[in-house]
Amino acid sequence: MGVISLDGLNTLIDNLEEGILFLDKERRVLAINKAAMDMFGRGDEHFIDELCPSELVGKTCIQDCDQRGYCSLAKTDTDGRQMRDIELRRADNTTLYLRMWAMSLAGSVGRAHCAIVLKNRTLERQLEEQVSERLRLGGLIGHSLPMQELYKQILRAAVSEASVLIEGESGVGKELVSRALHENSNRDKGPYVRVHCAALAENLLESELFGHARGAFTGAETARAGRFEAADGGTLLLDEIGEISPQIQVKLLRVLQEREVERLGENKPRKVDVRIIAATNRDLAAMVRAGKFREDLYYRLRVLPLRVPPLRERREDISLLASHLLSNIVRRGYGGEVRLSPQAVQALEAYHWPGNVRELSNVIEYAMVHVSGTEILPRHLPQEVLATSQVRQQTPMGVALSEVRANGSKAMPAIADDFPNLALTRYYQRPSPEEEKAAIVQALHETGGNKTAAAERLGMSRTTLWKRLKEYGLL
Repeated sequence: MGVISLDGLNTLIDNLEEGILFLDKERRVLAINKAAMDMFGRGDEHFIDELCPSELVGKTCIQDCDQRGYCSLAKTDTDGRQMRDIELRRADNTTLYLRMWAMSLAGSVGRAHCAIVLKNRTLERQLEEQVSERLRLGGLIGHSLPMQELYKQILRAAVSEASVLIEGESGVGKELVSRALHENSNRDKGPYVRVHCAALAENLLESELFGHARGAFTGAETARAGRFEAADGGTLLLDEIGEISPQIQVKLLRVLQEREVERLGENKPRKVDVRIIAATNRDLAAMVRAGKFREDLYYRLRVLPLRVPPLRERREDISLLASHLLSNIVRRGYGGEVRLSPQAVQALEAYHWPGNVRELSNVIEYAMVHVSGTEILPRHLPQEVLATSQVRQQTPMGVALSEVRANGSKAMPAIADDFPNLALTRYYQRPSPEEEKAAIVQALHETGGNKTAAAERLGMSRTTLWKRLKEYGLL
């Protein structure tokens, strides 16, 4: 291959997302592209014919160039390549996390001796931190303001030993909240025991909770410890607490007061060290007023109340949740790689979700059964989703909810004029900066940092995405 001139590469490298620097044998910069200058926060006049930037010295391929007087790649062949992750502290006191590597050019590009490539991993680093935090929160997913507030409440409540009452509609993820409380507490090494109070008849639930002695009732051939004893040193979740009978309520109140249980058929109290978490989809306060739930037990359980928001109150999380559920299905080996089209996301975001996340999971499963290609379209969704959201097949395919949000309200009039019955009008607004930044970070994570694919997923142009990245300091 012939020698390529540096001038011939300037246009090409300026269009690359990675930062590029060409150095001669004396370690002086021959060329630098715009992406690299943006990373350093300086113009090319600070680089051309100057020595390799001081921010890089001692951190990558040239770790001892100052001592040896030349770039260590001087003796590296054309396949030589050294890679390292570094932190770049800029003049404005911001920090970028970069992946850097150097390649010998062996005279193939004019006087250039080597090229240094810089890949901005700041977004990936932020996502890694978000994933780590998500793992600490028991798999809960969502970047909306209601979920951010819930995360804070969970972490605050986790360090306490007080009883927690988790309230929320069916399908919102109350059990995930309970697990997050346990896993972030000082009891995380102890047992986590769940009892579904609505699944057992009263006599069976009593035995299940408190245990029984041998011969306590017909069929009790051996003594058996209850769930309170099984959870000793850990956490006990009483799911659907609003379904327990008045008799069980009395016994449960005694356990909360005395911290001891008596097995059925015994009169010997046994001490237990258990943190109680209760969960319900019912209005316990209304049940107390109606005389169906003990007031003293209610306040014993509700020392720390947590409310899990329904999906309709955090619509900005729907795309993220749907993508996560879709990925889980694919990982289980059910079909190949499939993505949600912007129009399908638009339909999901417009639906009211009476069954919350559980219903969303079922809808994604349904779509996977009906999709034949690599993209889920509105026609692959259940009819009730389409009927309620009023998102029709003839809706302009190029207009996604996220695109209208990203471009502001200017896109709205044409859509409203053409489709007056469209039930999305109140959602066609650009989200808050916090919401949009989180959505961009997530899209980049899901596409492996590919900005073209991320822009497509977000329903915005690549130029708009770049503007947003700069606006939010993500470059």
